[in-house]
Amino acid sequence: MSTQSTARIDESGPVDHPSRSDGFVRGASELIGGPLGDHAVALRRPVDREGRFWTAARIVLALVCLTLALHWVQKSPCQDGAWQNNVQYTRMCYSDVLALYYAEGLNEGKVPYVDHPVEYPVLTGYFMGALGLPVHALGVKNPTINQGQWFYNLNALVLSVLAVATVAVILNLRRRRPWDAAMFALAPALLLTATVNWDLLAVGLAAFGLLAWARRRPATAGVLLGLAGAAKMWPLFLLGPILVLGLRAGRLRAALTATAAGLVALIVVNLPMAIPYRDNWNRFFELNTTRPIDWGTLWYIGRYLDGKVSPSEPGDLGPFEWLNAHIPTLNWVSYLLFGMACVGVAALALLAPRRPRLAPLAFLVVAAFLIFSKVWSQQFVLWLLPLAVLARPRWGAFLAWQVAEVCYFTAFYGELLGSATGRPVFPEGVFVLAASLRLITVAVLCGFVIRDIVRPERDAVRATYADDPDGGVLDGAADAPWHERWRNRVNPPTDPATAPAPA
Repeated sequence: MSTQSTARIDESGPVDHPSRSDGFVRGASELIGGPLGDHAVALRRPVDREGRFWTAARIVLALVCLTLALHWVQKSPCQDGAWQNNVQYTRMCYSDVLALYYAEGLNEGKVPYVDHPVEYPVLTGYFMGALGLPVHALGVKNPTINQGQWFYNLNALVLSVLAVATVAVILNLRRRRPWDAAMFALAPALLLTATVNWDLLAVGLAAFGLLAWARRRPATAGVLLGLAGAAKMWPLFLLGPILVLGLRAGRLRAALTATAAGLVALIVVNLPMAIPYRDNWNRFFELNTTRPIDWGTLWYIGRYLDGKVSPSEPGDLGPFEWLNAHIPTLNWVSYLLFGMACVGVAALALLAPRRPRLAPLAFLVVAAFLIFSKVWSQQFVLWLLPLAVLARPRWGAFLAWQVAEVCYFTAFYGELLGSATGRPVFPEGVFVLAASLRLITVAVLCGFVIRDIVRPERDAVRATYADDPDGGVLDGAADAPWHERWRNRVNPPTDPATAPAPA
């Protein structure tokens, strides 16, 4: 039987229903009469023969469109760019997209990197120019239009399409678990941060990269992940789990193909600006090297605790404050901790009793980067959203994390307003508490993901699929012979014939 026909049979199996399989949803469903019954028509209909118009996939796609529409409404008070009386903070509608249309000179027709330095990786700069320069040209011909508003709305439209496409990818990867995609579609973090910056560009490209890998197209997957990494750096980290899993499964050729394609795509996209406009292109790296501890990070929490746990004498610096004053050391400590976390994830992938799925490892790597980074902007939550859905589709811990993100979002704007007016909205400890809750809930999610890797029988996705629906060439593959031999040496199997009798 061909691989293609096998995949088709696998995708047409029983559909997961969260009201039965997820403890949190099952408990919440009691409010509306309990879990779906045995005789419900939808439960008995094969996934590829759904006769109703409102299938699970269409409902989820409609929900993400609703979420994005509400996001547009939430950001609407800031769309005209006339930010009087700190409306961008009091209404919590600030967006880099609108602010940087003017700050990056797009309103003057400046070409990113060519005419001025840009603080983002090149594909984001290209994206800004591709949408901003036509808006500027239109504004020159029609001076009455609000160029900033046109630019924001055009970006919001394209980024929303990418968000919908990401949901479509999740649905494609989880045809037997369509309701998992609702976690992304209904995420409060998506509603609040979708167009704060251009992060959905990288999210969408990375999602298509994962889909290409799942469809056994490693070169295409690598190119898409490389392009995503040229928009925001984090998608490049996904190549690490692909390499480690490929090594364990004896599928290293496919993993190396994806990695090589990703690096080539990254280089090809960067070269047109890196060579002739090196200083302007280098602004992103320069800024990230020299910037101090940013709001809401682990290091920011540490700075606050420096003065609370062990107050120092005037002029003395606590350990975190000292790091903030010695940024090169802070950079190396951050890199070292992230590197150690990556080594730990690699060891987990090799030592786990069963080869882990790709999505949980990807989630752990990106989460570790955020936890130890000196910058954790409000919209970075979008990086983790699709990976969390694919890694551990359990609603309880996911919603707890989303509540923490909403609390941080609110506290962050209070902090911005207090900084702008010089009058604190609330004590600093409130913001630090919100940042701590965000950090803790992400760490707890990591703990649950690690537990599911160590105890694969608890993995919700493997309760529905035989192995890894995102794995591509890894899906259903046995471990490589070298790994079996190594495991046997590390943990020799017990021979029942020679084992000592129980006392």
